[in-house]
Amino acid sequence: MDQLLVALDVDTSERAQELADSLRDLAGGFKIGSRLFTSEGPALVRSLVDRGDRVFLDLKYHDIPTVVHSAFRAASALGVWMATVHTAGGFTMMQAAKEGAAAGGGHTLVVGVTVLTSFDQTTLKTIGVGLPIADQVDALATLAVKAGADGVVASPLELLRLRKRWGSGFMIVTPGIRNRVNSDDQTRTLSARDAVRAGANYLVVGRPIIAARDPRVAAEQICEEMASA
Repeated sequence: MDQLLVALDVDTSERAQELADSLRDLAGGFKIGSRLFTSEGPALVRSLVDRGDRVFLDLKYHDIPTVVHSAFRAASALGVWMATVHTAGGFTMMQAAKEGAAAGGGHTLVVGVTVLTSFDQTTLKTIGVGLPIADQVDALATLAVKAGADGVVASPLELLRLRKRWGSGFMIVTPGIRNRVNSDDQTRTLSARDAVRAGANYLVVGRPIIAARDPRVAAEQICEEMASA
C-alpha cells in the first residue's frame, strides 16, 4: 500500500531493519524520526535507501534558514525521499529547506509540520497561540504553500478543511492513526479508513503496527482498511 508510511520508532538499526524487511511489500516508505536517527544516524538512512526504500526523515527542522538549508542539502544527498520542517519556523526557513533540497542533488520533498497531533486547544494556548487549532493549522498550511513546500503534516481532524481549501493536488501527510480509544499521547486521531476518506495522501503509522504482537498482521489490517476507503 503506497500510502502507508511505517514509523520505525525503535532504538536500534537491527530492529528497524527487521521491521523494514518484514513490512517492505506492505509499506510505501519508512519514517525515521529523532529517536532512531539519534541512535543510528545517517548510516541507517543510507542502508534503507540502498535497498530501494523511500525514507521519510521526520526530524522536524526548526532553526535559522542557513542551518535548515544545510540540513536539507545533506538529506537530499543521502537520498531521503521526504523530510519535515516546522511551519512555525517561517516563510524564509521553508524556502531555505526547498533550496537546500535542490542543492543536494536529490529530489527530497519538503513537508511542513503544522500543529502536533499531541496538542489540544489547552496545550496550544500554553505556547501563546489563541486561535482555534483548525485556524492555526490553516494559517500555517497557507504559509507553507506560499513558501513552496510540497505539502504539510496535519492531524486527521484537519483533513477535510485542508482538502476543501487546497484541492486534490495538495499533499497532506497524516499521523495520529488509531482504531480505538487512545491510551497514549495522541489526542487528535481517526481510523485509517476515515483518514483516507477525509483526504490524506499518506498515513504515518507507528505504534499500532510496531508495538503489535504481530506487526505484519497489524499492517495488513491497516492496508485493508485503507483499501476499503
